[in-house]
Amino acid sequence: MNNHWDELISALQCLPHVGKRSAQRIAFHLLANKRQHSKKLADSLNDALANLGNCRLCNNFSPEEICNVCSNPKRNNSKLCIVESPMDLIAIEQTHKFDGLYYVLMGVLSPIDGTTPTSIGFSKLEKRIVNAQTKIDEIILATNFTNEGETTAYVLSELIANHKIKLTRLAHGVPVGGEIEYLDLGTIARALIDRQKY
Repeated sequence: MNNHWDELISALQCLPHVGKRSAQRIAFHLLANKRQHSKKLADSLNDALANLGNCRLCNNFSPEEICNVCSNPKRNNSKLCIVESPMDLIAIEQTHKFDGLYYVLMGVLSPIDGTTPTSIGFSKLEKRIVNAQTKIDEIILATNFTNEGETTAYVLSELIANHKIKLTRLAHGVPVGGEIEYLDLGTIARALIDRQKY
């Protein structure tokens, strides 16, 4: 059609599970229907890009240098839960069964995608463990039960073994191949309660 249309299609294809056909449908919807909603979406995205960074401690999205979870004095800072994404953190928080702190990897190890321990911040995580103001007694591996999530958990377990900290993994109430953000809250809560030594 034209460069503006092609650029929009190309930009939308960066979204997960969105191919060219899906991108075309989304673009048509954004342009053909109430454009004020599309403008609001664009403004919200620009605002988030300008004002959201990463928490210095847990790596989650935050408008502040230290997020509201890490700065909350009521959190149990002797427990650290490692998750793949902010969506996983939100899902666990909604169970109200975990009162500790988090570290968000923002990805998983995937040689095919070029994701390495360096690119998802294993060194930053290790610094967090070493420099923790209060001793961390337990680290919970809460990566998804996908091949990449299991690989990431294994590599993390090797890294954490050097620090002699109790290491647990979410119980297999989470189905193999399942992703935490899509599970019902009861399943997530049960998996947290029944976590096992890893």
